[in-house]
Amino acid sequence: MKKKLLYIMGLGFTLCTTSCKDWLELPSEKDFDSSTIFEDPGKVEMAVLGAYTSTFNAELFYQFGMGTDECFSTEGETNSKNQVSNYVYNPAISPSGTYSAMYAGVEQANVIIKNIPLMSDVDESEKEKLNMLLGEAYAIRAMNMLNVVRYFGDVPYPRIPVVDMPGFSSSRVHRDTIFEGCIADLQEAIVLLPWKGESGLPVERISKNAAYGLLARTALYAAGYSLRWDLTSYASSTVQLARRNDSQRIAELYAIARDACKAIVDRGEHALINYETIFRDLVNGRYNKESMFEYGQKSADRNEARLGYTNGIFAHTNSFYQKAQPAMAALPTYYFEFEEGDSRRDVAIANYSLNADSVHQLNTYASHTIGKFRVNWKADLGVSAAQRDINWIHLRYADVLLMYAEAENELANGPTPVAKEMLEMVRLRAFKEDRAKIGTTPTSYAAFRDAIMQERKLELGFEGWRRTDLIRWGVLFEKLTETKQDLLDLANHTGKYGHVDRFRAYKKTDAKVFNDPTVALDFISFKEEPSSAERTQLEKEGYTLLDMYSANAAFFANALKADATWVRNIYRGLEKNKVELFPLSTATIDANPGLRGQQHPLY
Repeated sequence: MKKKLLYIMGLGFTLCTTSCKDWLELPSEKDFDSSTIFEDPGKVEMAVLGAYTSTFNAELFYQFGMGTDECFSTEGETNSKNQVSNYVYNPAISPSGTYSAMYAGVEQANVIIKNIPLMSDVDESEKEKLNMLLGEAYAIRAMNMLNVVRYFGDVPYPRIPVVDMPGFSSSRVHRDTIFEGCIADLQEAIVLLPWKGESGLPVERISKNAAYGLLARTALYAAGYSLRWDLTSYASSTVQLARRNDSQRIAELYAIARDACKAIVDRGEHALINYETIFRDLVNGRYNKESMFEYGQKSADRNEARLGYTNGIFAHTNSFYQKAQPAMAALPTYYFEFEEGDSRRDVAIANYSLNADSVHQLNTYASHTIGKFRVNWKADLGVSAAQRDINWIHLRYADVLLMYAEAENELANGPTPVAKEMLEMVRLRAFKEDRAKIGTTPTSYAAFRDAIMQERKLELGFEGWRRTDLIRWGVLFEKLTETKQDLLDLANHTGKYGHVDRFRAYKKTDAKVFNDPTVALDFISFKEEPSSAERTQLEKEGYTLLDMYSANAAFFANALKADATWVRNIYRGLEKNKVELFPLSTATIDANPGLRGQQHPLY
């Protein structure tokens, strides 16, 4: 039994010394004896820090981050990641890594939550530390369960350690029950945890501030739409996208979200900073006032997520920065969602690649990549080409402001002055505080809700929330259907895309320094193909002319045409009231007898 417990817990530790990024290596399973963990607070801290290693998984930004109106898979149509991205699901290929990782973290948290209160022989200072560690465990359990529920719906919900269970099988529990448990856990965590400014904790650990943000996020999901079915019959006829049927509790959940965001704002420890700086700091391991909670990537065992490699800019293996090979990219239409002057566009979307000659090469519309985690912004190469030591942001302040605005609008059935202020703060930062550029803030409930949906798309692009945001708003099918038509219109250079550049001329520049200052390549726009004389003049001036619809790209060299296979196959498996949740993988069901006969009814 002890070996099984140790396997499930996977205990490890990461201690901070002079820098919040100085993560030590995790000990192996054989280095730990579960009977000694709760002898002193130092060992308990090791256990808690070990639990953090199960709060993130590459699927959260990779498989689950694609198939949105921001991001698509660049892998082939027979690749399982591409299939998942385009809603072609079946139990044989359904992702299971996040499911397993999140439950490992839940088990770790359950062991900690059970045992800390049993530690009686401690002094006052140790008691204070143990309370903080207990708060972290409650928060980890809640955030991990949210990650499971938002992709798989009603799932097993263990709240005691495996060794205390009568058996090792467990069945699905109604998601509203899970949501309520998560909210209670986060409320308890808030009581126990110190504020960030008082704790001295690194950004990779949960403070009271972060717990409030996680509470707001959880409450919004609990109040929103999700794919539901009858857990008694599992009849396919009962599957529907719906909210819980308790309108009073929905209102209470929005109030919980609002109050949690208000507590963070009122505390005043966080602020919006320059948008570009957020991500330059991120890739270089620097802390700032906007980032509230990150997953640390410093130690070798945590680099398996390949942040900046799978989800970053393309860098040729012979380039100065060595290889970065994205498997996902910005949907061509996403580039045009940003209004003129929005400083976020060229940070979120890299309009260039890094070619074999270590030169910035302009991308076509089809080959724009994710720019927030670009390897050329780093000060060094990292552990290896695929292991760049780039953290993942779980929560930042702009997200809190947008959740605040959303909750206010829901509670008042229209935007309150506070709701407008929160939204405008985010928009003003995007437009360098130029109020003339942010336009008029909507005054009706529906228009403001639409504005929030759009702003979260622009502000939080590629940060892992869009897919399930669309689901909790109940509009995944509608938004992606609209986006598919937009993509076809762009490919046909018609409709609202009839005015976009067909060609762009740019100057290639060297990409041979760390902390590369290049955000985006400047270009000259051409609505039609330049004449021979114009081409000659451009060449004399050192410009390279690029057909933006061509296959002439360093990465994803595919033409943007309506009949192209990759365009036709975008969202090819999309089906309302079905794909909003993944089926459980065959291996997951086989490993848990309690789940037999409890598969997603439409699979």
